[in-house]
Amino acid sequence: MAWSTAAAIYFIIWWVVLFAVLPFGVRNSAEEGLAIETGHDPGAPTELGMGKKLVWTTVITSVLFAICWVIYVYRLVTLEELGTLWGLLR
Repeated sequence: MAWSTAAAIYFIIWWVVLFAVLPFGVRNSAEEGLAIETGHDPGAPTELGMGKKLVWTTVITSVLFAICWVIYVYRLVTLEELGTLWGLLR
């Protein structure tokens, strides 16, 4: 696998994981017991914590990418096996 392909796959996995991690730990004003200011969305988070979320996203993505890399390098699953599994090949 070329490094550019590996980087593209890592980038795609990173974005998917980021959107999965974003809702974790989010609390709105009502959950915090704070008054909702006029003009603000009541469901808006009070604290984002993006630094921690970016770190967790990178850690999770690195683990998932390492698993995919091992599967690819050691040919644990081939395209022929996937085609047979999905009923595309006989």
